[in-house]
Amino acid sequence: MRRAPAYCKVGTFARRKPPEICARHTQAAMEIETDSANATEEAAAELARRLRPGDIVLVAGELGTGKTTFVRGACRALGIDDAVTSPTFTIGHIYGGNGAPEVAHLDLYRLESLAGEDPALLDDYVTPERITFVEWPGIAEPAIDRVAARVTLEHRGGDRRVLTIE
Repeated sequence: MRRAPAYCKVGTFARRKPPEICARHTQAAMEIETDSANATEEAAAELARRLRPGDIVLVAGELGTGKTTFVRGACRALGIDDAVTSPTFTIGHIYGGNGAPEVAHLDLYRLESLAGEDPALLDDYVTPERITFVEWPGIAEPAIDRVAARVTLEHRGGDRRVLTIE
């Protein structure tokens, strides 16, 4: 049996397919409907179980769709007990340690572009040793080359959400 590479570089889905993709990145896009914050966290936990250090997850959706709730569910599944809150005003948080992998959680909502920012802004958070979640990833997506998954959350009324994971 052929082993998946220790580090697999998964390019963006809109661009060319990379020459070698490891087994955990070959699943087709899936849609999950959730009806509560707990169900959204459970969906995130399923994805988190497949993530490894160096993986980046882009999390998109309108305000209030549950992006931070999704990240919190993934962090819990990865063994992180820290409070997981939106880093909108600080750009990013680092969670983990004590046996759990390090997780970087970025929120780029306030940024119009990366042009006026420190060129190392993403490098401070996105490392091969961390699993990274990026909320509002649009402006940074061209600079990110190790995307393991793209998650889009949509309102469906009340507490219902549709999560698309590719």
